[in-house]
Amino acid sequence: MDAITCVTTRKSIRGFLDKPVDKKVLTEIIDTARWSPSYKNSQPWEVAIVSSAKKEGLSSMLLELLEQGTAPNPDLPAPESWPPREQALIDHLYASRKEATGMDLNDPKMIIAAKKANFRFYNAPHGIFLYQEASLSSWSLFDLGLFAQSLMLAAHAKGIGTVPQAFLTDYAPQVKEFLGIPASKRLVLGISAGYPDPESPANQLATDRMEVEDIITWLE
Repeated sequence: MDAITCVTTRKSIRGFLDKPVDKKVLTEIIDTARWSPSYKNSQPWEVAIVSSAKKEGLSSMLLELLEQGTAPNPDLPAPESWPPREQALIDHLYASRKEATGMDLNDPKMIIAAKKANFRFYNAPHGIFLYQEASLSSWSLFDLGLFAQSLMLAAHAKGIGTVPQAFLTDYAPQVKEFLGIPASKRLVLGISAGYPDPESPANQLATDRMEVEDIITWLE
């Protein structure tokens, strides 16, 4: 798969086969992602991969925290509002997902259902957590974003589906303690990973993108 095809065909996967990914393949994916660029080559990324009993234990803990009504405490606060341009794109996504799956993400009950699905890792065999030192600057967050994109593209190139999940960081202190990640670290992102289920209705939705003319400003 060439680089352009890899970028333009990757999509978020929310339905997985009950088939673990070999540890060698997961290692190769991270080995590729580590070549991502970073500010002064600081490489501000660390990775924890959970599978099998450890993943199930984490999932149970997250679901219990949700059921108990525990207030989320992510290391990166969720956005409280969006500018009109971005909000319009989000509204369009929600409408598309409602039409494709029947899930209305403007309904608080659906948000709870969506969180439960996230906390179950969409039944993926593996969960990947990305974190870094909390004292690092916003530039390092940008760098970790580059690493996350490289990771997901490398996975896609090997036939492994992924989905980036902010909800998996809702209970950051508890997740870090469960995984043995020092409290001094900043938990940035969770990613479910596994072989995509081609029959899953959740995988039939293909999101669109803005037209290139709406992004570029030419200055000559």
